[in-house]
Amino acid sequence: MKKILLAIALAFGLTVGVAACSSGETYTVTDETVIIDVRTPQEFADGHLVGAINIDVQSPDFRDQVMALDTDGEYFIYCRSGNRSGQAITQMFQMGFTDMTNGGSVQQASNMTGIDVIVP
Repeated sequence: MKKILLAIALAFGLTVGVAACSSGETYTVTDETVIIDVRTPQEFADGHLVGAINIDVQSPDFRDQVMALDTDGEYFIYCRSGNRSGQAITQMFQMGFTDMTNGGSVQQASNMTGIDVIVP
């Protein structure tokens, strides 16, 4: 049963990841949307969407940081290419999160939302 659920979660994550990367797609950020950049802190410091929080998907405490969030919340997640955001979505889905959108790369996320990228 666990293998079936994992396969479903993986398929969900990959589907969301691929769908979010299509050109011309838009996403409306609301006051309830939490924007998460899942890249490393250094990558985040090099430029990120205005209002984004940084939770590194490769960090050993990723799960702990994510579990501090509301599983019923709305999340817009991006990274450098869409790969790590897809991985984060898969992990979050397994933790009980359901309302997540893969924004792909920083630039794709900016294009989808209309939110500027802060560059130091």
